[in-house]
Amino acid sequence: MTILIAGGGIAGLSLGLTLHQIGVPFRIFEATQEIRPMGVGINLQPNAVRELFEMGLEHELDAIGVRTKQYGFYSKLGKTIWEEPRGTWAGYSWPQYSVHRGELQMMLYRALVDRAGPDCIETGARAVGFEGASTLLLEGGRSETGSLVVAADGIHSALRAQMYPDEGEPIWNGRVLWRATTQAPEFRGGAAMVMIGHDDLRIVAYPISVPDAGSGMTTINWIAEKRFALDAAWKKEDWNRPADIADFLPDFAGWQFDWVDVPALIKGAQAVYEYPMVDRDPLPRWTHGAVSLMGDAAHPTYPIGSNGASQAIVDARVVGACLLEHGVTSRALKAYEDQVRPVTTGVGLANRAGGGPDAVLQRVEDLCGGDFDDINDVIPRADLASHAEKYKTTAGFSIEALNAKSKIIPEGARLSE
Repeated sequence: MTILIAGGGIAGLSLGLTLHQIGVPFRIFEATQEIRPMGVGINLQPNAVRELFEMGLEHELDAIGVRTKQYGFYSKLGKTIWEEPRGTWAGYSWPQYSVHRGELQMMLYRALVDRAGPDCIETGARAVGFEGASTLLLEGGRSETGSLVVAADGIHSALRAQMYPDEGEPIWNGRVLWRATTQAPEFRGGAAMVMIGHDDLRIVAYPISVPDAGSGMTTINWIAEKRFALDAAWKKEDWNRPADIADFLPDFAGWQFDWVDVPALIKGAQAVYEYPMVDRDPLPRWTHGAVSLMGDAAHPTYPIGSNGASQAIVDARVVGACLLEHGVTSRALKAYEDQVRPVTTGVGLANRAGGGPDAVLQRVEDLCGGDFDDINDVIPRADLASHAEKYKTTAGFSIEALNAKSKIIPEGARLSE
């Protein structure tokens, strides 16, 4: 009955915790020799936080993250377009968290090893494909056979590449992201996530730590984003590399507002990393017999709307629920796909088409160049509210629907029973 999981990131670890909770044997195979805290800040939406709480991780989340209070969009002149409360301040039964991705991964890893034992995960074991009904192929010629195989090995998934050998590399949309953290004062009342600018040039920033008791400074995660022509020299193979802020700092030279100093934020970072904004085309099928995809291996999307890690966690819980209903069978994987794939396809296409929550930034830029006295004279606030709610519904975290939704994994449910 053992389920083999390729990848020990947020998706794979969340699935491991879920399988342990419902009494299904599993093993995780992680490519790196050592699991350590990589990456920068991410946001966890209430639909994912609900599932982490259901896994008994509320106190652990509070130890590593910030409960996000507010989300706002601002023009390139620093003027307020739209602000809304988040998490429990918005009426959800669960908070939203801003966390360091690496700290979240380490928290999940510690919880899994504590509950299931260190032998549940093997590092230095890179998945390179699958064969037969449910045999996972590992680098070096090894193979492991289980009842089911789940690929949680990210956007460069070897198992996805085997299913779709002609797919090629992830698709770049012409935007470059520079990501870093800086010690700086909080803004907009604290625990606030802000997005400033428009489609060609923008900044996203939010705190991922509470203010220091002495200095009042907090760790601010920020992402600077700039659009280039698709044939520009920025389209390199050497991504996720240390960057030179001189490549983009001049573009933000005038972005000094009374509530945040963007150039100072950029200059204050110790290390800045460069990424392309990439995704992949939605797939017509994730499940091939006893093998299926989850997380970024299944549905990589642009980092818009804070969906990536959140959806990976929800994926894991839906897999668990389908196993409870159908047993450790390929029917369970197909049922999981039937439930999740339409949602993630909709989110991915909405993000590509400018249907994400950030679309209001470009609308304001187009209508008035970001300069206004009252946003209601540019776009009615009712329209802004409707747009924000539409995306929440598409992504599966509408307030009323989520609060009313039954638990994905019933209390105390175990497959062995």
